[in-house]
Amino acid sequence: MNNQITSSYTPILEVKALICQFGGLIAVNNVSFTVLQGEIFGLIGPNGAGKTTLFNTITGLIQPSSGKIFYQGEEISQLRPHEIAAKGIARTFQNIRLFGELSALENVIIACHLDIKSNFFQGVLGLPLARSQENKAKKKAWDLLELVGLSERAFEKAKNFPYGEQRRLEIARALALSPKMLLLDEPAAGMNPYEKHKLSEFIRELRARFDLTIIIIEHHVPLVMGLCDRIAVLNFGQLIALGEPAIVKNEPAVIEAYLGDE
Repeated sequence: MNNQITSSYTPILEVKALICQFGGLIAVNNVSFTVLQGEIFGLIGPNGAGKTTLFNTITGLIQPSSGKIFYQGEEISQLRPHEIAAKGIARTFQNIRLFGELSALENVIIACHLDIKSNFFQGVLGLPLARSQENKAKKKAWDLLELVGLSERAFEKAKNFPYGEQRRLEIARALALSPKMLLLDEPAAGMNPYEKHKLSEFIRELRARFDLTIIIIEHHVPLVMGLCDRIAVLNFGQLIALGEPAIVKNEPAVIEAYLGDE
């Protein structure tokens, strides 16, 4: 494996015989794989291969037609998105889902509120616990904006940020959930080569700083090959290759289905 991996070879996510079917379309077809704790795991394949559908199933937005998903040994296949997030799984989206009219700081604070233990009435009455939790959320949000390099724009509306900075803001919001596993859906989309290089360094930094397991969907093959410890390749909903980048990139089925087009 990539010598930067911190994995102890302990499974954190197990996908077993997963099928997602919509009418006559099978978007994910009998897919099985295991993600190890602490690794950066890539998920690649042509458009329509089923990558985002798989992400949506892991995070509870889609219920599988059959098969099971286990996170830290517990089945999560039938849980709702907020229940899965509470267990330590956070994600970003292929289509950015920020609150455009809110500031960068407010976008992150909203996610931080999931950790707040005070209730509605304590907040309305301004009781000490509520004030303490609110200050804690603001401090955490500010620290995360500093981490992603956006603290100087904390009070600007999210809709005014350029695309690459919106991506970073979305990552900050995902980190506000204090995840153990972070799913990134095409984080390098729209970035130039320099920005992609910096993103790779940033993702490695996130793994080390927060002891994260990271799963990444990405179309930019050089980024995935240089960043990920292992890669799974999907094509027409089926898993056609799984392993270390140096092995996967030479698989004939992968070259034919995806890498050959590069």
